[in-house]
Amino acid sequence: MTTTTAGPPATGAVRSLTAQGAVRLLGTWHTTGPAYQALADALRAAVLAGALPVLTRLPSERELARALGVSRATTSAAYARLRDLGFAASRVGSGTVAVLPRDTGRPAGTTPPAGDAPSADPARPASDRTIDMSQATPSASSALHGAYTRALEMLPGYLDGGGYAHLGVEPLRAAVAARYTARGAPTDPDQILVTTGAQQAIALLTTTLVARTEHVVVESPTYVHALGALRRAGARVVGVPVGDVEAIESVVRRTGARFVYLVPDFHNPTGRTMTRDERDAVAELAARHDVTVVGDETLTDVDLTGAGVPAPFVGDGTDPRLVAVGSASKSFWGGLRVGWVRADPQLVRRLAHTRQVLDVATPVLEQLAVTDLLERRDRILPERVADLRARRDDLVDLLHERLPAWDVPRPDGGLCLWVGLGRPLGRAVAAASVAEDLRLAPGPLFTPDGSGQDRVRLTFTRPVGEYEEVVDRLRRAWARVGG
Repeated sequence: MTTTTAGPPATGAVRSLTAQGAVRLLGTWHTTGPAYQALADALRAAVLAGALPVLTRLPSERELARALGVSRATTSAAYARLRDLGFAASRVGSGTVAVLPRDTGRPAGTTPPAGDAPSADPARPASDRTIDMSQATPSASSALHGAYTRALEMLPGYLDGGGYAHLGVEPLRAAVAARYTARGAPTDPDQILVTTGAQQAIALLTTTLVARTEHVVVESPTYVHALGALRRAGARVVGVPVGDVEAIESVVRRTGARFVYLVPDFHNPTGRTMTRDERDAVAELAARHDVTVVGDETLTDVDLTGAGVPAPFVGDGTDPRLVAVGSASKSFWGGLRVGWVRADPQLVRRLAHTRQVLDVATPVLEQLAVTDLLERRDRILPERVADLRARRDDLVDLLHERLPAWDVPRPDGGLCLWVGLGRPLGRAVAAASVAEDLRLAPGPLFTPDGSGQDRVRLTFTRPVGEYEEVVDRLRRAWARVGG
């Protein structure tokens, strides 16, 4: 065998992987298809995910075959496939070493999160060709400029004070409360705390209500930064399938969890909406077990069918255990950084006290702009929703046509697609997409236990005209990992 030119020479190995270590690393690797191909795919995915570091010497073909219970012909063919794809380099007497093809770049999904999804690797800066499909962050509403103009007209009325409305300016609290009331959950302004975005609302709730080492329940998959907030609070996060209320109650009973986080409307990332019966069941379990259940309604306005959602998450608004989080980011623009919590007044005061060590208050001008936008929402949202619906349909139709093996849903709302690849190559596809100047988020990032290996999240917040190029790049990335 000769050294490949795809990566560093085999003699550059800096660590070794034992055969038993490979067994533990690969787990259940043989699903369908030829065994050698499945083994090569599993090893390649481990390299791209960073679980198998580059410059690691792999077990010999004979040792690996014995440990896996397969023939040496299978491991030999698997290593040959890895070399052909540029993920291994071999030299007689030196063994086989894991490498990366020269143009693949560093593994995706290894950098700290920012925005709605993991940020780009700073060592590989974006180019003019980069298309970011990882951020579910649409551009601003066309109504934003006018809202700021009117907010500036209102601003002089606030300049005599210190500018720190730690619960939020009264017009905005009243506007948010009125919106809940109109949806069927009577709400007073003293039940509203204005925050610097929904992410701060989630962080305040976890900091205030979750003690270190306590169990909390989330859906799996779920919003990636909610997972981050819970982990930062030291919680033991337990995932249950999306929409499975019986599983939620089972975990609550087994672990004594007192905090549940859900995304009831146009769930991020699956797009699913809880039924009325499921909402009622959640309310019943909250009362039965005295559990605080937080419903993240950030995406409630992004209804692409016009059917609406069955009911506000807090029901009739009388149960203090049901807490709602909302935001202006998806409805109008993420740059506003205005969110809120709808909760019992006592909890609102507790959250406000916690908030004082963070940023004291949300900027007044942005709050006034959001007040204006909420008052005009019935005129603003139809145009915004129609635009997002066109983007969704363009991307979904192209994916159905050009990547027919993928499971591509057409969600009723939200901003993303939870795409099934059919094989556990989510991280591999995300990493290979970097070489195509395309950024997307692999499924495991959205789960508390690293599952979702066969999924990627694709957002549809890019301009319609870009999706032809996006899907072409996705096809090349899929081919790059052997799809």
